[in-house]
Amino acid sequence: MRDAREQDADVALDHGIARAFWVRAPGCGEIREVRLPEPGRDDVVVRTVRSGISRGTETLVFRGGVPSAERARMRAPFQEGDFPGPVKYGYLNVGDVEEGPAELRGRTVFCLYPHQTAYVVPAGAVSIVPDGVPPARAVLAGTVETAVNALWDAAPLVGDRVAVVGAGMVGCCVARLLHLFPATQVTLVDVDPDRTDVAAALGVAFALPDHAEGGCDLVVHTSATSVGLQRSLDLLAPEGTVVDLSWYGDADVRLSLGAAFHAGRLRIQSSQVGTVSPARAARRTSADRLAIALGLLRDPALDVLLTGESRFDELPEVMAGLTAGRLPALCHTITYGEG
Repeated sequence: MRDAREQDADVALDHGIARAFWVRAPGCGEIREVRLPEPGRDDVVVRTVRSGISRGTETLVFRGGVPSAERARMRAPFQEGDFPGPVKYGYLNVGDVEEGPAELRGRTVFCLYPHQTAYVVPAGAVSIVPDGVPPARAVLAGTVETAVNALWDAAPLVGDRVAVVGAGMVGCCVARLLHLFPATQVTLVDVDPDRTDVAAALGVAFALPDHAEGGCDLVVHTSATSVGLQRSLDLLAPEGTVVDLSWYGDADVRLSLGAAFHAGRLRIQSSQVGTVSPARAARRTSADRLAIALGLLRDPALDVLLTGESRFDELPEVMAGLTAGRLPALCHTITYGEG
């Protein structure tokens, strides 16, 4: 017999009511009831089982740090409201299809949807989670997709010496994928010595910034700090490249480019997941890229990134804690026991 929580969730769906997390104003989150639209013939109704907090971007949104000039580009696919708030924002959602086309009913899917107990989207907006990938790990799909795109941009070669500066969600996913390249030497660089164990679980070396070895062919930067980007440049060999995945929001970035930058012909290349890398755009779609990411999530080593979980109704306090630094986490996931 199913428990009362599952029955309550069914009732919520039957009446078209769900609950969603909103940033009411910078630094203030709340749970709101929302009425679900009537699904069309090509739609799916999804009940969320897990969502993940993309810490860098979502805490930036929570504190109101999205620059006015970037607000249109920063919109998530199913965002409601506008920056700085009220806004419903998020994009790491895993759920079970309750209604929809026969091939999707009962399947666990990933969707770029905010934190909400249930939702209605076009069937084409969801991707089936492969067998063997648990829902908690599946929330990393968007992050692994970012890493895939970054490596399309970076084009690492066999035997490269690579540093990944910044051991957050994105940096750790990039490091794990780089670990799969033959003969590649990968070092994860971070100011937090506790990331040593994370790096070991991912199969790569670890170094504090001052102890990282230079002469790198490639550095991937994800720390979202000026000092991290500067250290990335300092670690390069002549004619090396820094691929910068960081999103700085409204923060100024300061660099010293008077030393080896010109003499060494160093390069800084931006990378972002909003569009498919130009290196593959003619032959791959964003759906192809996400399918690759979901397949890569069969790797149990990525579970080391799942460092905390909380109930959905705790999300306002959780987001405040993450933003203030009181709640350390790589990927903090949200569980959905009730509708």
